[in-house]
Amino acid sequence: MSKQTNYSSNQADAFGFIQWSIEENATWRALVEKQLKLLKGRACKEYLQGLELLGLSAGVIPQLADVNKVLAETTGWRVTQVPSLINFDRFFGLLANKEFPVATFIRSADEFEYLQEPDIFHEIFGHCPLLTNPAFAHFTHTYGKLGEQASKEDRVYLARLYWFTIEFGLLKTPDGIRIYGGGILSSPGETLHALDTQVCDHLDMDPLEALRTPYRIDIMQPLYYLLNSFDDLFAIAELDLMELVKQAKTLGLHQPRFIPKQSMVS
Repeated sequence: MSKQTNYSSNQADAFGFIQWSIEENATWRALVEKQLKLLKGRACKEYLQGLELLGLSAGVIPQLADVNKVLAETTGWRVTQVPSLINFDRFFGLLANKEFPVATFIRSADEFEYLQEPDIFHEIFGHCPLLTNPAFAHFTHTYGKLGEQASKEDRVYLARLYWFTIEFGLLKTPDGIRIYGGGILSSPGETLHALDTQVCDHLDMDPLEALRTPYRIDIMQPLYYLLNSFDDLFAIAELDLMELVKQAKTLGLHQPRFIPKQSMVS
């Protein structure tokens, strides 16, 4: 996980309170208002239920203590402030301890539609509503415990499964395909790209295949994996995922559905 960033996190005071600027709160407000409109008929019901539980205000960036109160009451999780990007050791360690990292900065206007790195809107609005859901929380906790013990090479494979579930996962429902991945839920551009265009593919989730699928963080995704039901996340967490990682390493990666960075002409 890269540590290079153009952002720096705001620091909390002695009481855990973060003073956000008028401009930062305005960005939050614009993002929330736009996404709430876009997510009607596009977000899964489990996400919307969690959003209601958290009671996020569209007006101001929430304080972490308020989010923690709801998470503690529902699944025993909490959010923890981190300084922008963190390394894999810290990331997996936090998840293994039921702590979700939150970088306390918000994106600039020129990255409004999609941000490569996780800001507070991505983490709080995109991920925290589903951390109130037992299946999502269990999967994320199991993933953290596995990653904490995994080798550097194996972590790269695990990262692909996380990417195609927690970050960019889609869900089949009786009402059509719905979003549960935080990377989509927090991105106005990706929300429309994932469901409303014909330039990406939707495949049924197969954990082994997801472990073998390359991705890039700086483009709209060309491929999304779909769960048949939300409880599939719980079932995936109960699999021998490290055995699947071993199989994925033996079989090798699929051909990328994008131009690799090193092959691009500047």
